[in-house]
Amino acid sequence: AANIGMMDSAYFVGRNELLAWVNSVLQLNLSRVEEAASGAVHCQLIDSVHPGVVPMHKVNFDAKTEYEMIQNYKVLQEVFNKLNINKHIEVNKLVKGRPLDNLEFMQWIKRYCDSVSSSPNYNPVERRETSKGGVGAGKKVGYKPSSSRPCSAATAVRNSGGKSARPGAGSGIMVPGSAQIKALNEQVADLRLSVDSLEKERDFYFAKLRDIEILCQSSDVEGPEIIPAIQKILYATDEN
Repeated sequence: AANIGMMDSAYFVGRNELLAWVNSVLQLNLSRVEEAASGAVHCQLIDSVHPGVVPMHKVNFDAKTEYEMIQNYKVLQEVFNKLNINKHIEVNKLVKGRPLDNLEFMQWIKRYCDSVSSSPNYNPVERRETSKGGVGAGKKVGYKPSSSRPCSAATAVRNSGGKSARPGAGSGIMVPGSAQIKALNEQVADLRLSVDSLEKERDFYFAKLRDIEILCQSSDVEGPEIIPAIQKILYATDEN
C-alpha cells in the first residue's frame, strides 16, 4: 500500500467519506480533514490496525505548534519504519494545515488501513487515555461554518410588517441596469472560458503522469533507457 500510484482509487475518495471514516473508527468529531494536521489522528489510525505498535503515550492530541506536531510525525515515521512501511511523510507540508496536502495524506492512510485487517475489539477512547489531550479529543467540536446568512426577501418582508420594499430613495436597494447585467454576463462568459482552459490543461498533465506511471510499471523499458522515454512523454505536445 506504500506505493500507490496517482491514478489509484485511493486519491478519488472525497472529504466527506474520509471524515465519516475517521470519526467512525476513532470516535472523533472532525469537520475538516486539515484538523488532523497535528499527526495525532494519523498515529491512532495506524494504531487501530496495528494495536499496541504505536506508543500512544507519546502522541499529543493537544499539539498546536509546529514543533509539537513534528514530534507526532516522528512517532508515526518510527512506526512506519518498524512496520517496514516504505512511506516518506511530507511533514513540512502537513503541519502547515494545507487542505490538499492533508487530504492526500489522509487518502493514503485510509488506503493503507483498508489493506490491513482491523482489530474488531479496538477501543479508540481507551487507547487515547494515555495520550496528552486524548481524553477530551472525542468531545471537541470541529469547525462549523457561520450560521449567519444574508436576509432573504421573504424575511425582509416579514420584518417590515408585510410591506415589500420598493426601489427608490431610502430603500437602500440598488437595481442593476442593463449595462451592469451585460457586464456581469461577459464576466461569467470569461470565467467559463478560463475554467475550460484550466480543465484542459489539468487533463493534459494528468495524462502525462498516467503515461509515466504505466511506463514505470512496464518491463519493456528499463535502466538508462527509461530516462529518454520519460523525457519524450514530458516534452510531447498535443500535436505529437
